[in-house]
Amino acid sequence: MQPIHTLGRAFSDYLAYRRRRTTGPQGDNPLGQLRSTVPVTRAFGFDRGKPVDRFFVERYLAAKSDLIRGRVLEIGDNEYTLTYGGAKVTQSDILHIDEKNPKATFIGDLSDCGHIPDALFDSIVLTQTLQMIYDTRAALATLHRLLVPGGSLIATFPGLSQISDDDWGPSWHWGWSRGQAESLLRVAFPAGGIEVEALGNRYAAVGFLHGLVAEELEEERLLAGGGACAFVLGATAKRAVGGQLQP
Repeated sequence: MQPIHTLGRAFSDYLAYRRRRTTGPQGDNPLGQLRSTVPVTRAFGFDRGKPVDRFFVERYLAAKSDLIRGRVLEIGDNEYTLTYGGAKVTQSDILHIDEKNPKATFIGDLSDCGHIPDALFDSIVLTQTLQMIYDTRAALATLHRLLVPGGSLIATFPGLSQISDDDWGPSWHWGWSRGQAESLLRVAFPAGGIEVEALGNRYAAVGFLHGLVAEELEEERLLAGGGACAFVLGATAKRAVGGQLQP
């Protein structure tokens, strides 16, 4: 029979283990929250660190940074344009739906931007935005129209995601699959080059749905293959030149 003090220590260790299994963001193991039906946060993780979807969005933009050049349009702000385009960017423009945004150079909805001239941009950066626009086909047609021949759209779309209750919930229309993205882009960019890839895996998606952030998850597991799912989609589309795709 073990001494009483040894049993007491074992029981104390067990209680500590249980606490680590069930603690939230302030504890040793936020993964304990995976048994909860309520996310750790409803703000995608922005209030606690880097959201897991942004981990993949930013890796994708870094991989496609050679396409972010010339006159570049980004939606909402131009953080990604400046970060991944750098010296290759000759002019940075921002499209925002709210005229109160002082940094916006254009105001409007992507599905109805007739006031912006054709073939104005060499690149368009569109991250986690198209799900907010009901008329997806019109928005994609606008993106094609705004690009110069040979210009590139660099986009990401949410597949599996939280939906913010307050800020975005009322206007969140779509979740994306790889096939859906490919089909719609091929219609909008006839004769253009289309590439769509699924980013992330089930480990990443589950952590994101529960409000965990990238810093709380293992990067090796986030990047592991074999568990692919439509968590985040990355896509590039080029506007053809004279009916032919520019090399």
